[in-house]
Amino acid sequence: MPTEVLQGTLDLMVLRTLAAGANHGWGIAQQIQERSGDVFLVNQGSLYPSLHRLEEEGLVTARWGVSENNRRARIYELTKQGRKQLQTETQTWERLAAAVARVLAPVG
Repeated sequence: MPTEVLQGTLDLMVLRTLAAGANHGWGIAQQIQERSGDVFLVNQGSLYPSLHRLEEEGLVTARWGVSENNRRARIYELTKQGRKQLQTETQTWERLAAAVARVLAPVG
């Protein structure tokens, strides 16, 4: 069953998706859904504020371009600073996920 992306993880997933190459908003949302095995659905009301925030922080750049279906679209791309932030946030996420797994593991 699809679910909304967990609060605080969307920016990280957007950065990771853009590490594979520039993309437009709809394409980013589709890649997150596909890579999550259709577990996460990213709605526009969450995605575009995230993209704008990342752009304001200098982690992504945006330019007007054309999507694969010939429509005008904002194309987002990871910056050098964004790549560094992705690495830092990935390490933090992996550490937190491992800690949660330890807490959830059976005792004994």
